[in-house]
Amino acid sequence: MLPIYYTIKDRGEHEIIIQKSRFISYFSRATTEEEAQAFIEEIKKLNRDATHNCSAYLIGETDNIQKANDDGEPSGTAGVPMLEVLKKRKLKDVVVVVTRYFGGIKLGAGGLIRAYGGAVSEGLNAVGVVERKLMCVMHTQLDYHWLGKVENELRQSIYQLKQIDYLDQVDVQTYVASDELEGFEEWMTNLTNGQAEIKRGEEVYLETDV
Repeated sequence: MLPIYYTIKDRGEHEIIIQKSRFISYFSRATTEEEAQAFIEEIKKLNRDATHNCSAYLIGETDNIQKANDDGEPSGTAGVPMLEVLKKRKLKDVVVVVTRYFGGIKLGAGGLIRAYGGAVSEGLNAVGVVERKLMCVMHTQLDYHWLGKVENELRQSIYQLKQIDYLDQVDVQTYVASDELEGFEEWMTNLTNGQAEIKRGEEVYLETDV
């Protein structure tokens, strides 16, 4: 699992108009090629009357799956520039379809490249990008009389509080980066005078807007 990577915030769409042609960009996350192809087919059905439904996707930790489709536009003028925008933004596990409704004015090869690339770029700005950072959920179990001090110190620290479970003892769950685990354990041990039981839990991705 990658320690950190970037992807789109959520599914979304954005439209721009260039020389009377409508360019609608649709975005979705996709962790497999099957998911990407299913999304592309979904958008094609939604826009079956469109002039073109061009697509691109980038999948895998090492971008090992990447495809671009011009869907009838001149070769290299749609899918590839769309894919290049995804690469330049360093995104992973994302699929985009740009639907074009022709407005009657031909753009030429250079114009098409700028239009499709611009549709993806502007669409990404509208949909939003997130950083996904791999974190370990640390469980700090302690007696209730420690809760006020620990919660207060946590909220002022570099660590992010996930949740607090109120059981026989309090279970304070905190997101901690993999390279900060030992430092967190030492910090929490000192904070509680060694009275807390600290356990490493599951690894999850924490998302923040960029």
